[in-house]
Amino acid sequence: MCRPAAPFALAAVLSLGLAACGSPGAPPAGSAPVPAPERVDPVMTALTTQTARFAPTDLSADVAALPDSERRALAHMIRAAQVMDALFLRQVWAGNETTLSTLVTDDTPAGQARLRYFLINKGPWSRLDHNEPFVPGVPAKPAAANFYPADATKADVETWIASLAGPARQAATGFFTTIRRGANGQFMAVPYNVEYQAELTLAASHLRAAAAATTQPTLKAFLEARAAAFLSNDYYDSDVKWMELDATLEPTIGPYEVYEDEWFNYKAAFEAFITVKDPVESAKLQQFAAALQEIENNLPIDPALRNPKIGALAPIAVVNTVFSAGDGNRGVQTAAFNLPNDERVVREKGSKRVMLKNNQQAKFDTVLLPIAQVALAPADRPNVAFDAFFTHILMHELVHGLGPHSITVSGRATTVRQELKETSSAIEEAKADITGLFALQFLIDKGQLPKEMERTMYTTFLASAFRSIRFGISEAHGRGQAVQLNYLLDRGAFVVNADGTFAVVPDKVRDAVSALAREIMTLQAAGDYAAAKRMLDTLGVIRPETQAVLDKLKGVPVDIAPRFTSAAALLSAY
Repeated sequence: MCRPAAPFALAAVLSLGLAACGSPGAPPAGSAPVPAPERVDPVMTALTTQTARFAPTDLSADVAALPDSERRALAHMIRAAQVMDALFLRQVWAGNETTLSTLVTDDTPAGQARLRYFLINKGPWSRLDHNEPFVPGVPAKPAAANFYPADATKADVETWIASLAGPARQAATGFFTTIRRGANGQFMAVPYNVEYQAELTLAASHLRAAAAATTQPTLKAFLEARAAAFLSNDYYDSDVKWMELDATLEPTIGPYEVYEDEWFNYKAAFEAFITVKDPVESAKLQQFAAALQEIENNLPIDPALRNPKIGALAPIAVVNTVFSAGDGNRGVQTAAFNLPNDERVVREKGSKRVMLKNNQQAKFDTVLLPIAQVALAPADRPNVAFDAFFTHILMHELVHGLGPHSITVSGRATTVRQELKETSSAIEEAKADITGLFALQFLIDKGQLPKEMERTMYTTFLASAFRSIRFGISEAHGRGQAVQLNYLLDRGAFVVNADGTFAVVPDKVRDAVSALAREIMTLQAAGDYAAAKRMLDTLGVIRPETQAVLDKLKGVPVDIAPRFTSAAALLSAY
């Protein structure tokens, strides 16, 4: 099997899911079949069951029509993305690289099974099983990840942060620093370009090579700016240039999401999505960007809490994935994203929505349709539609940029993220889901979406609730979805039938959706940590009737395990 020479190379190469080293969720290519054991091995049985929840799926994009210059640029971007995998492994846990090295050298069936599942999870903990360890001897998954000193407590860091002010506090709570102990034992903020200097220098060199290869001006500008950001730790200029991209290739690469920092949701994890734009679908969906301000003006919250002018740029890109890495390829696969997360950029320039169409189609076909056959009443099953699924994910990403973000609490300028701390990600995901439904209904009422979608979107949303909750309620999307499902059940918008299937109540669902959107955004605007925690504690749970459906879904994959066939071909050619 593949044995790269160093831990860094291991992390970069094994992440590919390419033919050279096999793929997560499938045995290594060319390996001999494993003989049937003479007795049932409970370890292998458990690992096989866990891994089977991720259906191996080829993800490809049409790159054949691209000129040689752009295919060459793509290959360099993929190599830069491999570095994001190595960085993400280190950010998740300081012991990840050593654990990976050990698994690679373990040729036993159990060792190979653990390796495959490690690559899916980007660590030795099963993200679908409340981060239960599946590699012997590893500790519990650290809530602090590797962003804070291993010997520090959350209270220690919180007390230190509270003692800071001005730039020092901004650095400590910012996206792009780790917290370490200095020579005197005191806490200090270390910029990412210092903490990860070697890896970011390598990634920057690949991005500069990609910039030199491409002939597309906005792509060249972004790649050069992001390479510079890796070395300077200032991402503002490259974030703006990313939003202004107008090219056949759509790369997203850098530190973005804060889910791994379960202490405070302060620290951004490295990820990459290397994609090819779908120009027809992107043009079709731009019409929704034009409606953003009107949706903001009609959000179901106190008018004083609405933004009178949202950021001017609201680009939408529909793309097909060539390769993803790091936080963009761990556990459940991303269907869409809304970036950047930096409140300064969102406030001044808006944000950008990227829809991963081939990811979404694979999820719908492989996961959602089989779920609907189990979870929904027979009369509702024909109302599950890909168009409703795709469009709601789009609106989910759109409304991330709406509602409260920068707020004032007790006369102090702050952000929702900083005030809600570890609850912020789950609350924000719930807001985006439920307000996305509100926004779709708003556009239907205005005649900007077909009336037919009113019949399919709530039913598709209900079926998709079970898909998201299966991710586990320790994950932000899953817990946020549990909040919504339980709230809508309590309001009578959804009901459980005598046979255990779920159904939509059309006369009640739109009012309940508006009520929940109002409640979530109001607590966000107030920076009400206590209310957010109370909502998650009471509603972010799996109730017996929901668990009964989940128990019937054991034969349905939870998600896809991508195999990047286009990326493999590009790296072989360039």
